[in-house]
Amino acid sequence: MKPGFILIAEDDTDDRFLIQTAFEEKGNTQPIQFVENGVELLSFLQSLSETSPDVSYPHFILLDLNMPKKDGREVLKEIKQHDAYKQIPVIIFTTTQNELEVKRCYELGADGYIVKPISFDSLLQIVDDITTKWLRPA
Repeated sequence: MKPGFILIAEDDTDDRFLIQTAFEEKGNTQPIQFVENGVELLSFLQSLSETSPDVSYPHFILLDLNMPKKDGREVLKEIKQHDAYKQIPVIIFTTTQNELEVKRCYELGADGYIVKPISFDSLLQIVDDITTKWLRPA
């Protein structure tokens, strides 16, 4: 499995725009693929695995919890139980700050949990932290 892009599951149009802008402002050169809900995310991963045995999976998935059709919790569980996808880092990116929810996501296999910031400057810092940890070699 060779990583090649960033996959972001976010149903809010404004949030998608802000996230895209923040990654661009921080100099990200990796392609970003957006999906709007959990069903679309799983279908996208399935279509990747059907293309070739040497498929490029995402560097990581930035996953909103509260999405239509299939929420982030269900998607996280399915990804982490799937042989081909379970190695993809999944970072929860949500407005939910409940400690039990955070614990539940880590129990389901989340690799990180980030509460969406209220300012763009905070979002820029988060994007910088994410790219430092998940995109730059150690």
